Amino acid sequence: MFTERRIERHQLPYFLKVFNRITDKPIGYIGNVSEDGLMLISQLPLMLGAVFDLRLKIPDGDGTCQVIDLRACCLWCHEDATPHHYDAGFALQNPPPEYGQMVSALQRYFSFYPVSASA
Repeated sequence: MFTERRIERHQLPYFLKVFNRITDKPIGYIGNVSEDGLMLISQLPLMLGAVFDLRLKIPDGDGTCQVIDLRACCLWCHEDATPHHYDAGFALQNPPPEYGQMVSALQRYFSFYPVSASA
């Protein structure tokens, strides 16, 4: 079971980087996801009520990246427990199907399932 993991946990922040879709510059990392929103961890506070064009670059198994473009409104932002970092909550505007697939994949990856009696 543990040999099936493709991404080591300590490498996840590298893979979950969020970019500005217009400039392609990184703006933070995904801290949490849901079907209609996400939490971004950033080194700068983000403006409330602003709409951001975001880009996720999700690594594929063959070394390439799947790009998921999102438009999201920043609903809240506050300082993180880590000094000089901020958490910001976003509501997504019409997320593409690929985003829902990514959310499902992350939920499966980070879920704990009971060991079956036959194992």
